[in-house]
Amino acid sequence: MKSYLVFGLGRFGQSFARTLSKLGHDVLAVDNNEDIVQQISSEVTHALVAEAANEEFLKTVGVKNFDAAIVAIGDIQSSLLTTVLLKELGAKYILAKASNDLHAKVLYKIGVDKVIFPEKDMGIRAANSILYRNIIDIIELFPEYSIIELNAPSSWIGKNIRELAVRTKYSVNIIALRKSHDLSMLPNADTRFDENDIVVALGKNSDLKALQNIK
Repeated sequence: MKSYLVFGLGRFGQSFARTLSKLGHDVLAVDNNEDIVQQISSEVTHALVAEAANEEFLKTVGVKNFDAAIVAIGDIQSSLLTTVLLKELGAKYILAKASNDLHAKVLYKIGVDKVIFPEKDMGIRAANSILYRNIIDIIELFPEYSIIELNAPSSWIGKNIRELAVRTKYSVNIIALRKSHDLSMLPNADTRFDENDIVVALGKNSDLKALQNIK
């Protein structure tokens, strides 16, 4: 079990906090809106009404005792100031939400470990869901590489990974296989595909796209 700080409880911040909490981790959620804090208080370990960009408050919280801090604040000035204070107070790992490319550039300059664009990422996923109907989800890792989830093609049912020579034929790696409620990470070559299996594959975008054409 790990502990996380989540600053800013808009839709993204709330979703992040709830998900971490459901996965069994300790979550301290912070926002300056009392109503929002009350709404989420029963779903996380602790929820506080406060201004994140307040050095005295952050000292009281004990930033360096948490495994990571998530800065999900919409206001760019508050986001940057909170991030600077977190770095100065010894935060171990900082993930921050960016509103635009310039915001992201500044966040990286002041030492953020990872920057994400929730709206941009959601737009990419929505577009891909239309373009590639057989693909359930897609996560872009780098410009050329992604991870995708797709329904196991009907021609794969009853066969195993070795028989299909997936890596050799398609130049992608199957990194997980979801069967009903079970998730098998790095399935071995003898793993057979059943109906309704969800395949999680990693590879170049051009190779992954070819998977959607398999019947």
